[in-house]
Amino acid sequence: MNLTAPSLVLGGLRAAATPYLFFTGKGGVGKTSTSSAAAVALADVGRKVLLVSTDPASNLDEVLGAEAGQEPTPVPGAPGLYAMNIDPAAAAAQYREKVVGPYRAALPASAIAQIEEQLSGACTVEIAAFNEFVALLTDPQIAARFDHVVFDTAPTGHTIRLLSLPAAWSDFLITNPGGASCIGPLAELGAQQQRYAQAMEALADPARTTVVLVTRPDTGPLEEAGRTAAELRALGIGHQRLVINGLFTAARQDDPLAVAWQRRGEEALAQLPSGLADITEVDRVPLLAVPPVGLFALRAMLAPQTAAEPLTVTHVQGDETTGLGPLMDEITDGGSGLVMTMGKGGVGKTTVAAAVAADLARRGHPVTLTTTDPAAHVEKIAGAGSENLRITRIDPAAETAAYTAAVLAQAGASLDEDALRLMAEDLHSPCTEEIAVFYAFARTVAEAADRFVVVDTAPTGHTLLLLDASRGYQRQLSQQAGQTPPSEAMELLNRLTDPDYTRILLVTLPEATPVHEAAALQADLNRAGIKPFAWVVNQSLAVASPLDPLLAAKADAERRYLDEVTTEHAERTAVLPWTAAPPIGTERLLDLAKGIQ
Repeated sequence: MNLTAPSLVLGGLRAAATPYLFFTGKGGVGKTSTSSAAAVALADVGRKVLLVSTDPASNLDEVLGAEAGQEPTPVPGAPGLYAMNIDPAAAAAQYREKVVGPYRAALPASAIAQIEEQLSGACTVEIAAFNEFVALLTDPQIAARFDHVVFDTAPTGHTIRLLSLPAAWSDFLITNPGGASCIGPLAELGAQQQRYAQAMEALADPARTTVVLVTRPDTGPLEEAGRTAAELRALGIGHQRLVINGLFTAARQDDPLAVAWQRRGEEALAQLPSGLADITEVDRVPLLAVPPVGLFALRAMLAPQTAAEPLTVTHVQGDETTGLGPLMDEITDGGSGLVMTMGKGGVGKTTVAAAVAADLARRGHPVTLTTTDPAAHVEKIAGAGSENLRITRIDPAAETAAYTAAVLAQAGASLDEDALRLMAEDLHSPCTEEIAVFYAFARTVAEAADRFVVVDTAPTGHTLLLLDASRGYQRQLSQQAGQTPPSEAMELLNRLTDPDYTRILLVTLPEATPVHEAAALQADLNRAGIKPFAWVVNQSLAVASPLDPLLAAKADAERRYLDEVTTEHAERTAVLPWTAAPPIGTERLLDLAKGIQ
């Protein structure tokens, strides 16, 4: 792979686009902006293009500067371009009604309510959204109407799950036709089996499908892209491109921050993961002073990069308080409790969680640092732990195996061989993982009664599904295999809504989309009775005061979003600077908590 060649700026992708394009990568790498720019570029050369977001935390509307509906909607200013959002909640509501509707006139209200409860889990939301995704891949009318369908997909863990579902559900339906599971009646899924097979066939066909791995010149996103590339190849999806977004060259060698920024990118690219080394189709996108929002900015993102005009910087250093110190003083007052970091993927939730845990341990408190995010790298950032700090992970595979074994052991004494076999088949449903992980999360939250538990959570969409599940599963799980939910699960919502027990830290970057997404998350949490404790604005250039003109312009652009957070959204705010050295390991995490650059 030649990473030093002149920038293609998505030109290669535009020239070799297949009918289906999937943009995937670690949260925050720029999937939405690059997928939107590619879709605009294809439309500008006369193609008919449908741009689709399958991300529960989509910001497609904001990037396009136009509203994308649940059906293909024309994008003003871009003839030939249509956009749509697959809304998981709306898709789930439609799915439930499709299952329940035919029975409303024939069954009593109590029976209808029971079926609706069976269909209230997070797994149902995933299946419903997935059916919408499959329809786009297999609908001949979509294929006839559009030359290209561009998918702005959810962060990597969700994307892998989404792309692997055709095989997972096909296997389950073959071994358990007509059975019942946590999603309720499977007749609708059985009817879709042929379409699932068609979807997998389309995904594996290199003439029809390209997976575009979006990354940044940073170790974490590159490693994530490498894992994704290998996992997709294992699924038979081998036609892949790579987009390296945010390449930076320092204009001033007297700016230590700019020199460090460039050096970190070069060092990361010099140690390219093996999963990416064989990809020959590579596009490179330079770092932009302001995130591309709107058609004009998206088109500018595609233009060949020439010598930039001098940037005018008007930023005046504000009076931001850097570091987590004041927040930590309040958190430690109770002596124990739950701290959860939430926000858009890629904003640094794992780093902030690790810094909080390291500071609590430094103060002498017993601390557990854990993650519910399948794509998290908490051990790498936090290190091996210490006398006061224990690092754990909620492993979906291990939790599912333990839960399945426990259910079968409890039921074995009262079921005959045939009934036990049917139950074992039912427990092979992909939904079982949702229940097992939910129980593990509830147990983890319960541990905060007598110690500090810091939870690094998954990106926004998954987090909301997890919290919503605390209501639905309390009803639903008592019916699954005759199991009574453990007390930790029954108490979960009460603990999450108790401000003396739980403190939510909303983590964001000082940019439009992460701030607005965090504000939307805060509104959803408030509706659930959960009030965030504080906002943490991470990786701020404004408080790092760079000299390089491009970085100084980025710092200047942060001002409006820092002001928006402090004046409109947050009761408490901490601002963490962008640091020349990556915040990895106890010493650097403690420096970050103190606001040291």
